[in-house]
Amino acid sequence: MPERVLSLRELNRATLARQLLLGRADLPVLAALEQVAGLQAQVQNPPYIGLWSRLRGFEREQLTRLLAERQVVRATMLRGTLHLFTAADYLRFRPTLQPALERAWRAFHGKDVIGLDVERVVATARYYFDQQPRSYTELGKLLLLHEPERDPAALAYTVMRTHLPIVQVYPGGSWAVGSTTSYAVAEDWLRQSLSVSDNLPDLIRRYLAAFGPATVADLQTWSGLSGLQAAVKALQPTLCTFRDQEGKQLFDLPAGPLPPADAPAPPRFLPDYDNLILAHSDRRRFVPDAHRKKVFLTAARVRATFLLDGFVAGTWRSERKKKEVRLLLEPFAPLSIADRHALAEEGERLLRFIADDASGFVVSFSD
Repeated sequence: MPERVLSLRELNRATLARQLLLGRADLPVLAALEQVAGLQAQVQNPPYIGLWSRLRGFEREQLTRLLAERQVVRATMLRGTLHLFTAADYLRFRPTLQPALERAWRAFHGKDVIGLDVERVVATARYYFDQQPRSYTELGKLLLLHEPERDPAALAYTVMRTHLPIVQVYPGGSWAVGSTTSYAVAEDWLRQSLSVSDNLPDLIRRYLAAFGPATVADLQTWSGLSGLQAAVKALQPTLCTFRDQEGKQLFDLPAGPLPPADAPAPPRFLPDYDNLILAHSDRRRFVPDAHRKKVFLTAARVRATFLLDGFVAGTWRSERKKKEVRLLLEPFAPLSIADRHALAEEGERLLRFIADDASGFVVSFSD
């Protein structure tokens, strides 16, 4: 039987449903983080906004409490970048992502680490971490005492973002904590051991549950891993397959939701770096080609965006002046009166979430 062809809108709606963006979900935060396969956390506030857009009644204290209780961690994971994951998922999947982290390490610091005795450097770093949590800069300076001919940034990167699994210690990663950047060895902080099992099949299934249907290239873009064709092929008897409109093969879990292309998609505000628009090789699923440069900026920066009818339709930012907080929306095209009204309502709710101590809330449009 020929594989079903899924339109761009069908793929859009399928992923929105799995990312809890077709309708806010009544889920505990831990369950939501597992469902969406983690949240990008290059900056500490965006994951809170990402959860607010996905969960009914979400309050900042819910996530902060889980960070304090060490049930959620902020650590280097997918694509070598900081993410929020449940502690259980971190322990389970961090070893699986090791090849991607090593490839990023070589790409960033290949010339700086030629001939470096990595095991010795990691052992030295462990000695310092056993004393107390350390920042990136602090550890680099300490390691430089033992490797005086090396670049301290390369030494810190070798340990903290590649060869020694570490997590940011609380209150790092929580709302509005500023530049707190101390880290500890993950197994010490969590008082649990990293998994020694082959969890790649589970990682693939977790991705499809959160972002499918998807191609192998999509999976590789999300995870930072390469050469996953064989791993997906091995799982194929337990998966279902489709084709996109260009004929590319898509993989999915048999029970993955596939809402109709015309399923209503309410306006949603996404924070900077949200995984929704970073998790596929083909980003047209959410970002029209004409607007890519307005969303994906230089230095790997990804702007905060808003969705209309399921697709990125503009960017947003907030600014605070004394007791008034303002949401500034920059649409990519003229908006209908109905869309402006819907965005203004959702935007005011967002302002009340991010600035609950303000007394004035204003949503304005740049057009």
